[in-house]
Amino acid sequence: MPRPPIDVPENGMIDEPGLRVGLSEGLAGARIILAGRYLCGSAALNPGAYQLRAEGGSVVLLDARAAVCARAQRLLLEPADAAGCAFTLPENSIGRNFHWQRTASQTFRGALTACCFEPGVLTLINHIGCEAYLEAVICSEMSPRSSAEFLKAHCVISRSWVLAQLQHRSHPRAAPDAAWTDAASHVHFDVCNDDHCQRYHGIGAVNAAARSALAATRGEVLVGDGGVCDARFSKCCGGITERFSTCWQDVDYSYLQPRPDCAPGTAEFIPPLSAEAGARRFIAARPAVFCNVGDRHILETVLPGFDFETSDFFRWQVTIAQDELRGIIARKSGCDFGDILRLEPLARGASGRIRALRIVGSKRTETVSKELAVRRMLSASHLYSSAFVVDTPGAGPVPNSFILRGAGWGHGVGLCQIGAAAMAHAGHDYRSILAHYFQGARLERLY
Repeated sequence: MPRPPIDVPENGMIDEPGLRVGLSEGLAGARIILAGRYLCGSAALNPGAYQLRAEGGSVVLLDARAAVCARAQRLLLEPADAAGCAFTLPENSIGRNFHWQRTASQTFRGALTACCFEPGVLTLINHIGCEAYLEAVICSEMSPRSSAEFLKAHCVISRSWVLAQLQHRSHPRAAPDAAWTDAASHVHFDVCNDDHCQRYHGIGAVNAAARSALAATRGEVLVGDGGVCDARFSKCCGGITERFSTCWQDVDYSYLQPRPDCAPGTAEFIPPLSAEAGARRFIAARPAVFCNVGDRHILETVLPGFDFETSDFFRWQVTIAQDELRGIIARKSGCDFGDILRLEPLARGASGRIRALRIVGSKRTETVSKELAVRRMLSASHLYSSAFVVDTPGAGPVPNSFILRGAGWGHGVGLCQIGAAAMAHAGHDYRSILAHYFQGARLERLY
């Protein structure tokens, strides 16, 4: 299915774009359950269970009796009735490469392409309109029981982000140095369905409130710096938002600048907190900011159930024994550092997030750059954020353990989901929420 490019006219509207969403990669096979009648080339597929299998460079579609229904390098399953049909992947992986990784049954609207881009390896791609995609996104990124104004704000930023990714594909940024952390790293589709891009976990949680928020903001995006805003968001900024270049390419946007997550004139800490002493004071404190939320009722309207497995996200602490840390770093780096002697922050972003960390070992010393790379290097999955300080209790040249005390959950760039939910709960409308997190950006309706 073709994907329209995003070139916004100077003073005009565009058609609602279609998206290619990667649902799964690297599979030998996958089960699929069709609800409604689908077409696959000349074959009509009745509702029921099917099997997709990679055989050499071909995808084979088998019915419940193991009879071959279709075989090709690329199979497209199109719904006969777009509104009434859906397909389910009973064992799809979510939270890939994060500490909450698991399999889940997920149901999607739209068409499905199964491809073998390399022999024996299956890729599943969902073709869906932008608004239908967003309907599932805002009920995957947060609870669909969120307040109306928070849902509206998230509709706008999720729409802005995905359209910005299409915009980047049409007009690539020069020499990205961290494309693996961006949607640009996907070759065969526009965005994936997981935390790497935006959570798109199917239609199971969609409700009337989500549909209402989507309808109220249909086609509405944030615009700034000459295009659709690359409107990033994370779970909890920890009290101060971060700038774009700390986490991704070495470029910055006027609307993604560090700022305290509080009302004007009430900040206890003012960015930048790039100096070690300032970062340490900030992380040790619990400032009165929007995302310092203890009210479980507010949190339950934001966080899907499995996110509550992370109980401390505003301030957190992790203790890692020497042997454990040595093993983690060896696995992540592919190198034997020997005993880990020191973890030295070399550079911090404005929110205190580490953007360059030197790992000093008895056999090897290296510097890790960028926020997510730091988080992944020191954890079996990843740390909650890179806004942390390091303490080594006890004496001696080789620490027995390392205590990491940190702030926030996620990269901290753009909208803070916990903070935005608290703002909505306090009576702020979605426009004022967006104005707080994306200062200088303006709202426009593209379609």
